Amino acid sequence: MSTTGFRILLSPPRASQSHLAAFASLPTSNISDNMLRHHGAGARLRPFHRGGILVGTAFTVKTRPGDNLLTHKAIDMAAPGDVILVDAGGALDHAIIGEIMSSHAKKRGIAGMIIDGAIRDVDAISASDFPIYACGVTHRGPYKDGPGEINVTVSIAGMVVNPGDIIVGDADGVVAIPQAEADKIIALTIAQKKKEESVLAAIASGTPVDRSWVDKMLREKGCSFP
Repeated sequence: MSTTGFRILLSPPRASQSHLAAFASLPTSNISDNMLRHHGAGARLRPFHRGGILVGTAFTVKTRPGDNLLTHKAIDMAAPGDVILVDAGGALDHAIIGEIMSSHAKKRGIAGMIIDGAIRDVDAISASDFPIYACGVTHRGPYKDGPGEINVTVSIAGMVVNPGDIIVGDADGVVAIPQAEADKIIALTIAQKKKEESVLAAIASGTPVDRSWVDKMLREKGCSFP
């Protein structure tokens, strides 16, 4: 019998603690801006937990929509600090995880879970600080037949994620950063964050803020105005 579609690969090297610590203090909006707004998950993906920052190394799962057999295996395999991301095709007919699986993942030290699909037991999940992102909710449980793959490239709400990527999530959403780009993205994002803090301080103090760029941009686009 062919085993095509059933595949479990070893994890790549985890992200460094220094990179994870740096990204933990940076908003996903600023990170996304400095990746040309091209490496974040779409708006279908939203947080369901009580709140807090998600940072960790991507541990990826690709599964048949509505099936969570390989997600169970991922919880057993992933290391503390990993973020389990499940590409379930965005299907919302069957929940991939619920309170029991998320509780088990939290107990094992998993940093959080991101499901391109549905979850259930939302009352319990929303009362917890264990980060859970998903596309929707249903009471209907999953199948456990497979197929599925672990530690392969996946698509999460339109965001391509490779195993080993650095994952950052907050109230605005989730972004994935290749480890090779981490130092550059951190430096650019810190600079932008400081610039935005300066603008906000000026607004709060009543200091005039340079808005000339708006009219300049409109004129460059050929727009006429009074």
